[in-house]
Amino acid sequence: MAGEFSRGRRVSDFVQRELATLIQRELRDPRLGMVTVSGVKVSSDLSWADVYVTVLGQDDVELSLDILTGAAGFLRSELSLMLTTRSTPRLRFHYDDTARSGAHMDQLIDEARARDKREPDSNTTKDAGE
Repeated sequence: MAGEFSRGRRVSDFVQRELATLIQRELRDPRLGMVTVSGVKVSSDLSWADVYVTVLGQDDVELSLDILTGAAGFLRSELSLMLTTRSTPRLRFHYDDTARSGAHMDQLIDEARARDKREPDSNTTKDAGE
């Protein structure tokens, strides 16, 4: 069981590195935003790879995903030349919104801290005096 996990992890890491390079160097579509491959999850039978990407300039996320999905066959064929596995996983692209969610959480925390500085909680002062 541990060997399968290790193999899947190695394939995921390899696919992530190689896809990042292929997208940057081989895809020539001018509409494609600045894409970063943030993670890859390969199925246990290596038939599918879920590729998580972030796009600089959040406006073009859907267009960038459409372009990547359209180029999935080309990217898969290029990966097949590099992989030593019997088959090459089919690629599914997903937008990774963890960076955006993290930034939103940071903003909420900053707003809460600013509000606490402006309006000290009356319960805190009441409890301290008792």
